[in-house]
Amino acid sequence: MTLAGKADVNLPGGAWESDRDYCPTLTQEGARMLEKLRSHPAAPRYRNRSGNKLLAGEVEALRAYEQEVMQAEISWSKDAPPPWLADFLRTAYATVPHYRACGSPPARLADVAPISRAELAHDIAAFVPDDADLARMINFQTTGTTGHPLLIASHPLVAGRYLAYHKRALRRFGVTLRHGAGQVGVMLLGHQRRCFTYVSVTPTMNESGLAKINLHPDDWHHPDDRARYLDAMAPELIAGDPISFAELLTLPMAHKPAALMSVSMMLLPGMRARLEARFGCPVLDIYSLNEVGPVAVYDERAGGHVLLQHRLYVEILDSAGQPVPDGARGEITVTGGFNFCLPLVRYRTGDYASLAHGPHGPVLVGLAGRSPLRYRTMTGEWINNIDITHALKPLAIALFGVHQHGDGAIALRLAPSAMPQADRARALLAPFFGVITVETLLAEDKIIQYTSDLQEAVA
Repeated sequence: MTLAGKADVNLPGGAWESDRDYCPTLTQEGARMLEKLRSHPAAPRYRNRSGNKLLAGEVEALRAYEQEVMQAEISWSKDAPPPWLADFLRTAYATVPHYRACGSPPARLADVAPISRAELAHDIAAFVPDDADLARMINFQTTGTTGHPLLIASHPLVAGRYLAYHKRALRRFGVTLRHGAGQVGVMLLGHQRRCFTYVSVTPTMNESGLAKINLHPDDWHHPDDRARYLDAMAPELIAGDPISFAELLTLPMAHKPAALMSVSMMLLPGMRARLEARFGCPVLDIYSLNEVGPVAVYDERAGGHVLLQHRLYVEILDSAGQPVPDGARGEITVTGGFNFCLPLVRYRTGDYASLAHGPHGPVLVGLAGRSPLRYRTMTGEWINNIDITHALKPLAIALFGVHQHGDGAIALRLAPSAMPQADRARALLAPFFGVITVETLLAEDKIIQYTSDLQEAVA
């Protein structure tokens, strides 16, 4: 089906052909959706071009994969690993250069030396399987806070699989995505001075619209256009991070999405409650990694983040790379995943939690990004950074940092939008610390949340 047969689609032929470069299965209906997203009077300045890159056969494969994901059970334990794990190890050691160089596949996963982001950053090609389709591969750069910028090997099918896990997470909260042709399904939010923005369609949802927008006023003709555009597009799902959601709360938007989905940063319960009250819908806190995709979703009924991927095995390791006792905190380490361009074996994520098993399956409890850090209280005792997170839970703030100086004084760093809550934040930390100063946090990207000048801070 080509555009030529529909005179009511007012798109230049060049635009149609260009869009098909990014969305190969684009139909007339999809072309109209892209035009709607771009041409609305309140539309932002879209600065980039992107798309799903999916071929027709891959769209059908994704529909089948989604059914597999939605029906899968995740019920393994440390004593009863998932049945797919042995085959995964054998395949990785046969086809992935890094693992092949290590010799024969070990009899036990525990005999494999863990890897970290540093190894991937040093030579990502060594972790790509020999049979990867290089012609279809896509790569993107991440900017981590660990000091190791990383190039990720991926594929259009891999990117398309994210939706299946998001749907699985939404189902836990009674939400089923239904938007299709002629409707906007997903709006991705950012709030940065420089942000990659684009429009696309989702073929497995009958070409419902998808847009990545930047809520920073510089990307709009008028700041009021932000609410007008969101109301006009009426996305079924809005995804972002606590920073962009904090900005969303300032907009006089009337539209109520079916759900909000927070990714990439810790979402404090106070912020989640404020979003739920404002928009009257579930607010999901997704633990997701660029290297692994959506890992888990927070569910208060389960006591933590419930795992989403049925072919991802999780261990909790100590600093020496050894499994911790049941219920103990350690570094989240993963094997498997759905990115067939980057199969990972015992990949240390840099994030920390304990692992519990129960009626909800494996659950990450007390999830916190980056290495645990200790803070010295005014009585000379030491507390974990998790205690600080718990203390600040009542606050509806999107971004904060806590730094302890060498003399024990605390610098609480808050984004400008959170400054009205500075006195309350200081009061919440007062039981632990003496001198607490509040500084304005101007960074618009990810920050290292917990830092200290004290050598003893690393537990």
